[in-house]
Amino acid sequence: MATTTVNEKKLLKIVLAILLPPLAVFMHSGLGTQFWLNLVLTIVGFWIIGIIHALIVVL
Repeated sequence: MATTTVNEKKLLKIVLAILLPPLAVFMHSGLGTQFWLNLVLTIVGFWIIGIIHALIVVL
């Protein structure tokens, strides 16, 4: 049982989207436009806008 299921990975991304939004987007999309957009939104938007964007990307 060393393998993780899809649900566990999705749950991890959701938790990371709430705690560290850019990291969740990076894990989902890589180091691309979505990551940089989320990083700027998180810094400028006082965290909550970055969380919303990360949840949209991850889900």
